[in-house]
Amino acid sequence: MSLRLGDTAPNFTAQTSQGEINFYDYVGDSWVVLFSHPADYTPVCTTELGKTASLSDEFAKRNVKVIALSVDPVGKHEGWIQDINETQGVEVNFPLIADESKEISNAYGMIHPNASDTLTVRSLFIISPDKKVKLIISYPASTGRNFQEILRVIDSLQLTAKYSVATPADWQQGEDVVVANSIKTEDIPEKFPKGHRIVKPYLRFTPQPDSE
Repeated sequence: MSLRLGDTAPNFTAQTSQGEINFYDYVGDSWVVLFSHPADYTPVCTTELGKTASLSDEFAKRNVKVIALSVDPVGKHEGWIQDINETQGVEVNFPLIADESKEISNAYGMIHPNASDTLTVRSLFIISPDKKVKLIISYPASTGRNFQEILRVIDSLQLTAKYSVATPADWQQGEDVVVANSIKTEDIPEKFPKGHRIVKPYLRFTPQPDSE
């Protein structure tokens, strides 16, 4: 059965471009983005891994580690990483898992047989420090991912894990957020002293609690 939101992410030990890792040890007390690629030496994947490397500072300041997966072997990964660094003007500094047996791909539901029974789709998982799956996105092999959206979702997940709020459509860091329905209107001023506005009894906004 494929993973669902709230499930515990399966642990695994794997060979990667940076040696053998235990996934839970790699995650430690960080958030993690785990994402799969249909195969090495493919054009869209090359741009995606390059973009990920270029955003290393953005991931680091959010306490997020990244790790990628392909069903190709480590030796092939190493050559491909050289190409990525050369063509994208970056240095790939995160591990690329070699999942030749497809054991990890199957555990995470990365192979969609009606799309391809041998290659992974572009699956992406955001996993919290307690190893729970917080987000799942699957793209077709032909469509590259939007990494600004991934950073936006991480910001939302981290904010809503800390405060009783939700983020509205198209929310960006620093904008107003929605007060959770679990908070009574009369309790809002104490919990959110920056102020609030009521559009409807079920739709209450407050400034982002942790913004300056």
